[in-house]
Amino acid sequence: MQDVVGFYKENTDIIVDTFTSLGFNVYGAKNAPYVWVHFPGRNSWDVFAEILEKAHVVTTPGSGFGPGGEGVVRISAFGHRENIIEAARRLKQLYK
Repeated sequence: MQDVVGFYKENTDIIVDTFTSLGFNVYGAKNAPYVWVHFPGRNSWDVFAEILEKAHVVTTPGSGFGPGGEGVVRISAFGHRENIIEAARRLKQLYK
């Protein structure tokens, strides 16, 4: 079980490193494979649509979790490593 937890923790680290390297503030990701990324002044549904349409990466609009989630998107680290790496590459390209 520790191997599985470690695998998803590494995926989480890839996502966190991607967004922090681009200057975004990230939250969560400590005890769960979910990364919350803050997009100041942006509507979470607009960010969700932008990422989906331009990078072909699926996220979850933070506002779906309540009013406190506005301005953030949630990204899951559940996935195959190669898919996480490819998503990170696309996100870096989008927000460079």
